[in-house]
Amino acid sequence: MSRTGSNLPGFRETQLVFAAHIRNPEVHPAPTDVEPRRMKVYLDLFYNNIEGFLATGFPVAKKVLGEERWHALVRRFVHRHASESPYFLVISQEFLSFLDTCSDDDLPEFLLELCHYEWVELALSVSETEYPVDGFDPDGDLMNRPVLVSPLIWCLAYKWPVHQIGPEHIPEVAPDKSTELIVFRRRDDQVKFMVVNAVTLRLVALLTLASTGTDALESLAGEMSGVDSNVIYEQGIATMERLHDAGIILGSKDIG
Repeated sequence: MSRTGSNLPGFRETQLVFAAHIRNPEVHPAPTDVEPRRMKVYLDLFYNNIEGFLATGFPVAKKVLGEERWHALVRRFVHRHASESPYFLVISQEFLSFLDTCSDDDLPEFLLELCHYEWVELALSVSETEYPVDGFDPDGDLMNRPVLVSPLIWCLAYKWPVHQIGPEHIPEVAPDKSTELIVFRRRDDQVKFMVVNAVTLRLVALLTLASTGTDALESLAGEMSGVDSNVIYEQGIATMERLHDAGIILGSKDIG
C-alpha cells in the first residue's frame, strides 16, 4: 500500500514540466498528460495576465515600442526573468529589474528610464502613505518656521527627457542637459509632475532637514559658492512659493 505523499517526487516533476512550458512553450515541451486545448487555455491566461498588467503600468513604453517589439520583450521577460516575489502587484518592479540587466541592441537606450518614470507614477498612485491633514498650517510662514514637504513626492533626475517621450517624440541621442522632475500626488489623488532643476531638488532635500525655510536657503547659498547669495534667496523664495502652489510644499509645521 502506498503511503500518503509517496507520489510527491513525481508530482513535483510534473509541476516543473508544466511551469517550464507555460514560461517558454517554444523551448520546453508540454506535459504529455495535459490535453492540448486545456494547455493553451493555461498558456493564454498566464501570458495575457502578465502582459495586461505591464501594459497598464507602462502604456507609453508599449506605444513607443509598437505591438511586435513590445510582445517580444514581454515574452523574453516571462521566459528569462526569475522573479524574487510571488506577489502580482510587484510585477512592475520585476520588469524594471529585468530591463536593468537586459542586453538587447533592439531596445531604445532610454527605455529603462522611461519605464522607471512610468513606474514611479504607478507607485505613487497606489501608495498607502497618507496625505497629512493636520499638524501644519497651509498658509503658514515658510521662511521662519519648519517647512512640511509632502511625503507623496519623488525627486528624480534622468539622462533622457522621459516626460516628453512618446510615439511622436522618440529621441535618438540623449541631450547634453539632464532632466530633473518632481513627481507628486495631490490631495485629490491625481499624480502630476513638475519640471525643475538640480538646485530645486537640492532645496527640497534641505527643506526636509532644516529648521526653517531661511535655514534651508542659507545652507543652499553655502553650497553654491561663487553665486550671489541675494540671487539665491530671491529665486529660492520664488521656487518655494511655486512648490507650495503645486502642493509639493504643504505649509509650515505646527510648533509646540
